[in-house]
Amino acid sequence: MDLLLAICQGLGLALAAGIRPFLPALVAGAAASANVLIDFDGTGFEFLELPLFLLAVTLLLVAVVLLERHVGEERVETGPLGAALAGIAIGVGGLLFAGSIADEGPAWPGLIAGIAAAALAGATVRALFSRTRKRLDDAARAALPLYANGVALVLAALSILAPPISVVALGLLIWLLLSGRKRAGEKYAGLRILR
Repeated sequence: MDLLLAICQGLGLALAAGIRPFLPALVAGAAASANVLIDFDGTGFEFLELPLFLLAVTLLLVAVVLLERHVGEERVETGPLGAALAGIAIGVGGLLFAGSIADEGPAWPGLIAGIAAAALAGATVRALFSRTRKRLDDAARAALPLYANGVALVLAALSILAPPISVVALGLLIWLLLSGRKRAGEKYAGLRILR
């Protein structure tokens, strides 16, 4: 049963990191350093709870937030910077999942599953924000990063406190991804009928 809860916890942390990587890493690191329902001590992932790592994550979070305010969130998400942030999110997701299950067995399956979960969450949120950004006014559009960080923070905390919630989050993200693709397909299907 402990392994199943660790898998659920790792899944939720990886999904949260895929949405936005920095706050889930801080939540998991802070909880692990206080030994609150997660602990990386004695594993190869001990660095995830070290103060130096948490400071580096905090500085990266501040830099990204300032950059989003300066050049705009949409410009930060696209191009080379967006690819770098997506890569960081995928990497953090893999590390958090692997660290969660490292006490219960080998960590490498968690690394692979965490990478996949974070990539799924990132792709889903980028597609969702791309669709909704077009329909929002400037003030609401500027709040999208705040919403994403809030969802990532809450999901990370809930994944530590109530790990099975991550299965619900996975289902919701898959549903959002598939329904978004279905809507895009219906939009272009209507255009083909007009020919």
